[in-house]
Amino acid sequence: MAFYYNEPSRTFSEYLLIPNLSTKECIPDNVVLKTPLVKHKVGEKPSLELNIPVASAIMQSVSDNNMAIALAKCGGISFIYGSQSIESQAEMVRKVKKYKAGFVVSDSNLRPDDTLRDVVAMKQKTGHSTIAITEDGTPTGKLLGIVTSRDYRLSRASLDEKISSFMTPFSQLIYGNEKTSLKDANDLIWEHKLNCLPIIDSNQKLMYFVFRKDYDSHKENPNELLDKSKSLIVGAGINTRDYKERVAALVEAGVDILCIDSSDGYSEWQSDTIKWIKETYNGEVKVGAGNVVDKEGFRYLVDAGADFIKVGIGGGSICITREQKGIGRGQASSVIEVSEARDEYMKETGIYIPICSDGGIVHDYHMVLALAMGADFIMLGRYFARFDESPTRKLKVGGNFVKEYWGEGSNRARNWQRYDMGGEAKLGFEEGVDSYVPYAGKLKDNLDTTIYKIKSTMCNCGALSLPDLQKKARITLVSATSIKEGGAHDVILKDKELSS
Repeated sequence: MAFYYNEPSRTFSEYLLIPNLSTKECIPDNVVLKTPLVKHKVGEKPSLELNIPVASAIMQSVSDNNMAIALAKCGGISFIYGSQSIESQAEMVRKVKKYKAGFVVSDSNLRPDDTLRDVVAMKQKTGHSTIAITEDGTPTGKLLGIVTSRDYRLSRASLDEKISSFMTPFSQLIYGNEKTSLKDANDLIWEHKLNCLPIIDSNQKLMYFVFRKDYDSHKENPNELLDKSKSLIVGAGINTRDYKERVAALVEAGVDILCIDSSDGYSEWQSDTIKWIKETYNGEVKVGAGNVVDKEGFRYLVDAGADFIKVGIGGGSICITREQKGIGRGQASSVIEVSEARDEYMKETGIYIPICSDGGIVHDYHMVLALAMGADFIMLGRYFARFDESPTRKLKVGGNFVKEYWGEGSNRARNWQRYDMGGEAKLGFEEGVDSYVPYAGKLKDNLDTTIYKIKSTMCNCGALSLPDLQKKARITLVSATSIKEGGAHDVILKDKELSS
């Protein structure tokens, strides 16, 4: 006979936090959100920590090198998506590890024989008005000139005009070299009244841009997530198929931590993958595993050697695993049970295993609930897909700006490796959809607001740290009627457009 759970599967929306006494020290500025990323002995400092408890999802439409840089600067971590070639994923990792605060690798590049039409298309694609003109059109090619919006007027120029005829040529550029420090670069920018300064090597090949707008960037990011060499920390997703070749390339590129990307992690394929990594690299390469939704799945992957456990099946906004296969569990119920299993394991062994809650987040307060229920950090897809730094296109649909967002289980992603059932390499059916999300602007602006909300809510709970929150939080189930009561009701809302 099948086993039946007596309790229904719960989501975050079915819970609310009950306030505790807020002492005078409970203000957002006093809240510390540092949290472990990998397992460690109780009482000892983990080898990897996050400065804020958020990670961007292992998805084509979310986590590339640009997202990884932006999020690490804020104190979180990205796991660069694995549904691409080994070479391109490793190159993304290298770009993050090579990033220097204030020094930006150009992502808008054209050749001299391209046209003004290409300039317009590039600007629409990236949103950047500064375009490097290199010999081969690559970010590291020989720099021949720069094009900015000051170099052309669309009303007077032909779209077929060659870039070479209107670009600012190299001979007229002020530039820095490999030895130019950020301070020196900023001095040159201010001295010559520049908007940007190209940095080139001894062969005139482009290395970076330093922008005037990034002058105070390092001061604005006190939570930057850095390794011992002062490089940004970055993760990468792997699968259970080509992991031997992929892990080797990612480790060589300098990746800080790996995570097996799968809709269902309670499998022998994941166990074999973890054990191979731990044996091959003498336990030095860190790897998270998942996803699981109960204590059995948690214990299985921990016994295999996982450094953190990812929790959640079917809760993502673009995930249709539950619809397609009837597999999954409410995210709140999953986090609660796995957290209890983690605490039991800690009492038995003295080893603390961090938990990542993946999916089911609709509102910012859901993040606090996930953390209060025992998650050490949260993985977000839809949330980050809305920002400038995500790798998808910004479009105008129905009068509103949106960004594309699709699941790794969709036909668009064709990430069959994460649904490993043995046999042939193919995606038998979709477990994700292709969609849009409302465009929200820059990551930092939005994330700063979210983090402030988290800290403020923790203050209402009388907690100044995540361990404190998990000890002190009081959580109540809510009825359908009280959920309705929690929003605006029994009033006539003003039209925002008319009142603005």
